[in-house]
Amino acid sequence: MIFICEKQKLQDSILIVQKAITGKSTMPILEGIYLEARNGELKLIGSDKDVSIETKITTDIIEEGSIVVDSKIFGEIIRKLPNEQVKIETCENNSIQITCHKSVFNLVHMNAEDFPILPSINENNIFSVPQSILKNMIKGTSFAINQDESRPILQGILFEVNDGILNLVAIDGYRLAIRTESLNTTNCINAVIPGKTLNEVAKILDDSEDVVNITFTTNSILFSIPGTRIISRLLEGEYIKYNSILPQEYKLFINVNRQELQNGIERASLMAKDGNSNLIKLDIQTDTMVITSNSQLGKVREEVNINLQGEPLQIAFNSKYLLDILKNMEEDEVIMEFTSSISACIIKNKQVNNCKYLILPVRIASI
Repeated sequence: MIFICEKQKLQDSILIVQKAITGKSTMPILEGIYLEARNGELKLIGSDKDVSIETKITTDIIEEGSIVVDSKIFGEIIRKLPNEQVKIETCENNSIQITCHKSVFNLVHMNAEDFPILPSINENNIFSVPQSILKNMIKGTSFAINQDESRPILQGILFEVNDGILNLVAIDGYRLAIRTESLNTTNCINAVIPGKTLNEVAKILDDSEDVVNITFTTNSILFSIPGTRIISRLLEGEYIKYNSILPQEYKLFINVNRQELQNGIERASLMAKDGNSNLIKLDIQTDTMVITSNSQLGKVREEVNINLQGEPLQIAFNSKYLLDILKNMEEDEVIMEFTSSISACIIKNKQVNNCKYLILPVRIASI
């Protein structure tokens, strides 16, 4: 195998496929990047068996072939080379020679035949989502994925398509995150995608209106963008019936400026770091929300202007959970719906109905 490639193009491709290489595999071959030079293209693949990322770049191929090289050292070598053309060729003793300007490296490679074959996915049945929309939907839900390995299904995000509506849903036992967008599709899909996969997908997507094509099989999902494919297994099991968790009515709601509320909670949370509860109290009055926190470190009081409809209420929350939600919302004004001091709160946009967040309060004796 012999090919010549621009250093920057090769480095960018390595960074993409490295996102699938965890370094925790018991198979040494999965510590490597699969390289295949064929038909004027260099194909790179990284995989941990659960998720695989494949990308292709146009390359000057002198001799076709395929190898596997250690991801970490190969990536470091290419990154530190000068911005010149890079020539890579196989040599004797299972090694490759990497030449760039005045630099020459010799690196041992592995047998490409030992690298796992990617699952075959029929790409006829696909639907498309603008990259910017899918990226924001993942960002707006992934923070609520459960980190507890005892409930593997909740370590994923529910990907639900029905009647032209796409819902992404995440639950961790303390909060529920839902993002919604309209799609031009008649497909019906209900699958749970590992949160790790979607977080890596979000890093590859850009903020453009260019589409990402999505294909499902019984146990896999494929994301395709120009030059790159991401294939992941799906999680097995039944996801929580999240609609049954959402309150059907409320007794009071407030309209508040999101950034002012976020700033007030961030300042109050400085005193809430004593212990793990990050506890803050909200005293919701007619025109004002008073945010307080007391700990061994000291105490703080913040006021935020609000518009209240309903009776005043006192309620407490984990400030981190509230901030995760507010930081991932995009409108200036948000609505918060309450029923009681021990019932879940719903947070949503004032204008566009494309997200809904549920957060459970913290029960304390004084409320």
